[in-house]
Amino acid sequence: MLKVEHLSRFYRGSEVETAALDDVSLEVRDGEFLAIMGPSGCGKSTLLNILGLIDSPSAGKYWFLGEDIAHFSEEQLTLRRRAQVGFIFQSFNLIDDLNVAENVEVALLYLGIPRHERRERVAEALERVDLAHRARHVPKQLSGGQQQRVAVARALVARPKLLLADEPTGNLDSANGDAVLELLDGITRSGTTTIMVTHSAEHARRAQRIVHMLDGRIVEEEEEAEVTC
Repeated sequence: MLKVEHLSRFYRGSEVETAALDDVSLEVRDGEFLAIMGPSGCGKSTLLNILGLIDSPSAGKYWFLGEDIAHFSEEQLTLRRRAQVGFIFQSFNLIDDLNVAENVEVALLYLGIPRHERRERVAEALERVDLAHRARHVPKQLSGGQQQRVAVARALVARPKLLLADEPTGNLDSANGDAVLELLDGITRSGTTTIMVTHSAEHARRAQRIVHMLDGRIVEEEEEAEVTC
């Protein structure tokens, strides 16, 4: 599914060069639920952004769905990201002026999908997260847990092969956090590869494998993590 070898990402300031990632090698299996853990600033989100084709490595190789993307143009990367990657963020990132259905539909607007099919997909995605009855509400009329479920629906509506979740439960109470994790469990069981960044050891144990990072490196992996669902 995904494979990186000797991946590094450097950020250069006026006087100092910082290594956000330092010689990272990782393979993610098709249909796997992988959790990435580590303290703030250890490179978790940088790795997620590279895996999601938002950022590019400074060194190393990356195979995305079996393709070596080293020589892909920005346009090629953008097309693959829009069609094959779904993102869930800690801060929801919903558009205040759009209602729930419109927020979900945004993910389809650049894919050339006809309007009637977009509406069908939006309805299907909202049904999947149990928010069809809230389709005409705007974000401020929803609880935090409901807003995150809208974000999950938006990530799923394009039917991506890869779902990336960056601290998806970080702004939620325990009940709503558990509900979002149940959704991620179901998404993975349906065949979507899921990678989640989290600070919560309890939430990480919902994944099939946990990768621990420190100072831009992978320092430990736990295979066959305990599943609590």
